[in-house]
Amino acid sequence: MTDFPKVTALDLPPLDPLPAETQRYFDICAEKLGLVPNVLVAHAFDIEKLNTFTALYNDLMLAASGLSKLDREIIAVVVSAQNRCWYCQVAHGAAVRELSGDPMLGEALVMNWRMAPLSARQRAMVAFALQLTTASSSVEESDRQALRDAGFSDRDIWDIAAVTGFFNMTNRLASAVAMQPNAEYHGAHR
Repeated sequence: MTDFPKVTALDLPPLDPLPAETQRYFDICAEKLGLVPNVLVAHAFDIEKLNTFTALYNDLMLAASGLSKLDREIIAVVVSAQNRCWYCQVAHGAAVRELSGDPMLGEALVMNWRMAPLSARQRAMVAFALQLTTASSSVEESDRQALRDAGFSDRDIWDIAAVTGFFNMTNRLASAVAMQPNAEYHGAHR
């Protein structure tokens, strides 16, 4: 029997044994990341939900886009900071540190993104993501135009909105079940 960690306040134990395809995916994560992210373990009680989550995450965060991987991780962190999502602030803060090579950037984004060393383009992206997070019905054409003026295409605006929406959803799920970040994230890429 696999010894799965308790990763949420809910008693939803992962399947044991995992289906072979899922186990291969977890093994790839362990090899590439040095861990299996607790968010995956948390979803593993229902393989269809896990597969849906990972397919959407991989598409939004890793597929071709006018947004860099760092841009997408910056969105993840600032949205998660606004929502006070413990799991995502820690996990995606580590990703920001890794992708940027800046050991302080993740924390700056969590504590006060305005103090972070972001480009004008990234600042426009973050401001829009936060507007979507806090007051989505207030978005007007002038807000989209501000992104275009900062160098984003309409496709990029779609991607900013999709990443923002995904993290607003996952933040709420992580908070609802008291999802805990892997301890390894705290010291990663410092």
